Amino acid sequence: MVCSCLVCVVSPPGYGAGGDCLAAKLTSGQRPRIGLDVAGSSQMRGVHLSFAQAAAADGIALGSGSFDWLCEQGHVGLERVAKAQRDPALVAPVTAALETLAAIYARLKGDVSVLYAARENLLLPVELVHEPTGTVIEVDESAHFTSLRLTALELYPDDVAVGFDLDEYKELCRTWCSTTDALARGLAAKGFGFGGVQRERAYHDALFDLAVPAMGHPPVVRIAAVDGDGEAAYGRHRTSLARLLGS
Repeated sequence: MVCSCLVCVVSPPGYGAGGDCLAAKLTSGQRPRIGLDVAGSSQMRGVHLSFAQAAAADGIALGSGSFDWLCEQGHVGLERVAKAQRDPALVAPVTAALETLAAIYARLKGDVSVLYAARENLLLPVELVHEPTGTVIEVDESAHFTSLRLTALELYPDDVAVGFDLDEYKELCRTWCSTTDALARGLAAKGFGFGGVQRERAYHDALFDLAVPAMGHPPVVRIAAVDGDGEAAYGRHRTSLARLLGS
């Protein structure tokens, strides 16, 4: 029997024998940036648009775009695309991301069979990306700070690479969940059923956090904008962003 795990799929012919998993034998090298399709600012809206406009005034160009490994299939799509890349450097980071994302999806009571049946060509929008560095920036309004998001964050491994203060985000979830947990309570979401919109949002946030660095990009930068003011959110992080993005 031939193993179909990510490790064995990307291994060169003859690297191992007997279909044994080769995870212990591969080491990660430098991870390339892969698959960014930048669409410009026309897809932006609301808090992301005002954030990008404020950044543009400082000479920082942020566009919107997509990746083929961020799609409706979630971590199933991530694994599919990573296998197709056949790059040994992706094995360790993507395998670690898949394990955590699978645990988060299960804890959020998602139906994994739905991911396998989902559309691989329905890409999730990446609202803000700095193309020269490949840095993804997420500006989070209050709806992102829920008890379900906290559940996901608490499953992140201790050594996770994120571009935001994890403890601060957990505390914001605790502070806001008494208000935000009631939002969109009656709306259904694919894979999560009736009332699943918040579960889906928490999962997608985790998908971005874990898949983006696993596929060779810098960690996702998350900036809280609980008041919905993207311009003010940019102003609070103006200096650190300029330093991070080399502007």
